[in-house]
Amino acid sequence: MLIKGYLLIASAALLWGLIGPISRLALAEGVLPLEIAFWRGVLAWVFFGAQALWAREIVLYRRDIVPLLFFAVTGVSMFYGFYQLAVKNGGAALAAVLLYTAPAWVAVMARIFLNEPLTRAKLAAVGLSILGVACISLNSGGVDGGLNLPAIFFGLGAGFCYSLYYIFGKKFSASYSAPNLFFYLLPTGSLFLAPFVPFSPKSATAWVAMLALALLCTYFAYHCYYAGLKHLQASKAAIVATLEPVAAAAIAFVWWGETLSPMAGLGAAAILAGVIVTIREKPGA
Repeated sequence: MLIKGYLLIASAALLWGLIGPISRLALAEGVLPLEIAFWRGVLAWVFFGAQALWAREIVLYRRDIVPLLFFAVTGVSMFYGFYQLAVKNGGAALAAVLLYTAPAWVAVMARIFLNEPLTRAKLAAVGLSILGVACISLNSGGVDGGLNLPAIFFGLGAGFCYSLYYIFGKKFSASYSAPNLFFYLLPTGSLFLAPFVPFSPKSATAWVAMLALALLCTYFAYHCYYAGLKHLQASKAAIVATLEPVAAAAIAFVWWGETLSPMAGLGAAAILAGVIVTIREKPGA
């Protein structure tokens, strides 16, 4: 069952790796990043909502209302907002590096809230993953705007909010299916995000791109992710999911002709090494 869990999380990472290349289509059509994020959430909710209603999986336990509201605001609204502010203040490369500090946040919080052991192998895997993401991100075109405290603050905030997907996901995966959970998360998070979205007219190509983001990178990806969490510790799932930037780099090379520098290639190898360390660690260790 562990192998199944690793394959499911890796599949989710591959689908998330499509976000950048597909988003380039919408960006090229003049849609701004916050609006892409908003419509991704709304359109994905259509798929999750339809499945939840069809399967009659719309249960909501009173005890979970406050945690789910917190998860929606932090995991959707604040996550998207902080990430965009990090890009604005320090550039996309720095924002990506700080975003993928998420495995480190997860390892610490999983130890505190889920009582998962913080082993040497896990710490080594986290370090390799962060090193690999840094090598890839810092060799993808440079940092626009330079290093500054706001960029660091918002970037770390985005990484923290992203990490909550693993902590809350592990908590709710036992009681809620993915459609049931996102039936409430996506519209709530999108609603809080809406006041900050600069809406504009969109072409058919832009709508197709955002529909693909919703269906492939959100609906199918989260199904794989939450199914995988049923078989893996949250911290291990977070480390395996850092295959996402490797997948994104490979897809961007095939689709858009983007190339990896030698340093970025080394970063990809470091991430793969971190995943191997995670897989080889004995269950329960």
